Amino acid sequence: MAGLLRSMASRVGAVIPKPRSAGPSPAKLARPRQVSALQRRELSYAPELDGHADPGEIVWTWVPYEDDPRQGKDRPVLVVGRHSRTLFGLMLSSQDRQGERHWLALGPGEWDRERRPSWVRLDRVLTMREDGIRREGAVLDRARFDRVGQALRAGYGWR
Repeated sequence: MAGLLRSMASRVGAVIPKPRSAGPSPAKLARPRQVSALQRRELSYAPELDGHADPGEIVWTWVPYEDDPRQGKDRPVLVVGRHSRTLFGLMLSSQDRQGERHWLALGPGEWDRERRPSWVRLDRVLTMREDGIRREGAVLDRARFDRVGQALRAGYGWR
């Protein structure tokens, strides 16, 4: 249909604009920021499996690669706070990060189908729009969330 309209428009000299994209590109959905840029953010724990991403939940969203922000992948992210409709999250990895600086072991959880142990990265905060969340993964239990909070308070100045 669009081709037919363009063909007709070219005959009468009109220009048919190309359709707009459906929304922001995936790379714009989750933007990494260093924790220092977001210091003094307040942590909150308020999970509610209601279809909206809440602090304390692990959700899936597009996360750009650090070395090439135009590329990335869908991955689990721990939501640690929110301001209006902007969420703050920390990415998870199932790759063994034992002993690596800025990574904290979480152990296995419902967010990973294979229930592999996961680590959370503390020095890269993602700001996400709520409409960029692909799906809810699981609620992180309060004890593990508190461990993440302690690490952010002790090492990065969070409240």
